[in-house]
Amino acid sequence: MSDIAMISYQEGESVLDWLRLTDALAAAHDLPKAEIGDTFLYRGEDTLLTRSAWIDGLGVAVKAATIYPGNKAVGKPAVNGAVNLMSDEDGTLEAIVDFHLVTKWKTAGDSLLAARRLARPDSRVILIVGAGAVAASLREAYGAAFPQARFLVWNRTPAGAEALAEGDPAMEAVTDLPAAVGRADIVTCATMATEPYLDGAWLKPGTHVDLIGAYRPDMREAMDSALQRARIFVDSFDTTVGHIGEIQIPLDSGAITRADLVADYYDLGAFTRTDDEGITLFKNGGGAHLDLMTARHVLDAWREAR
Repeated sequence: MSDIAMISYQEGESVLDWLRLTDALAAAHDLPKAEIGDTFLYRGEDTLLTRSAWIDGLGVAVKAATIYPGNKAVGKPAVNGAVNLMSDEDGTLEAIVDFHLVTKWKTAGDSLLAARRLARPDSRVILIVGAGAVAASLREAYGAAFPQARFLVWNRTPAGAEALAEGDPAMEAVTDLPAAVGRADIVTCATMATEPYLDGAWLKPGTHVDLIGAYRPDMREAMDSALQRARIFVDSFDTTVGHIGEIQIPLDSGAITRADLVADYYDLGAFTRTDDEGITLFKNGGGAHLDLMTARHVLDAWREAR
């Protein structure tokens, strides 16, 4: 075990940088397409989820997550786990990386890569919809790429938005969602909504929309009107089309067509803004391949800092 890197949350946080991560994610998509697979095991309300990915030239990652909903009642995290990173050369275990570290940086970094290419560089108002754990990492990530921006945060429960904004002079809690959307240059949504709430009529010309929350076939954050006004991009066709309601429900209803999906990250050169007035929309679907890309970058940064 002495040759295996054990990277804690704190160690990883101390060596990571949001812009370098997005550059690493972009470079990793130049490699051969990932092979991915998920498995689920259940015991009552408890779940074991393993997400695996193999990228030729990058290696293998297995992200194991335990979801114990009952933990919340006793003050423990409901989701725990670890990421095992294996060598591409000989399959040996290279690192065990903190689950929460990889999840945080993968999720927000995935969205930031799209925003750096699709949002207007002069974006000055960024609205975060939802005030959970992901919202805090979005504040960090978007703040790194848009350092002059002011942040608005809206949450279904206003106290959550107020708690996130407290002590941050660049962040303001808001209660009027349509008005906040109308002010924003970037709207990033990270909620657990199953019924869509983001109305396309609220979006001003030139807005970039980032959708993170939906991950099941029955989940959506954006109404058809938002997708119909936008040029639509996804991180991976393989993990969004046919899997996540945000994309599949409007495809099934005919509100959008497959041709409306411009590109995924395996055609990263197509991630461009064609004019200042156009609306762009990105669906962050996640996926084990992004966990692998992130974990590999974490290990590289950790080794570089030693």
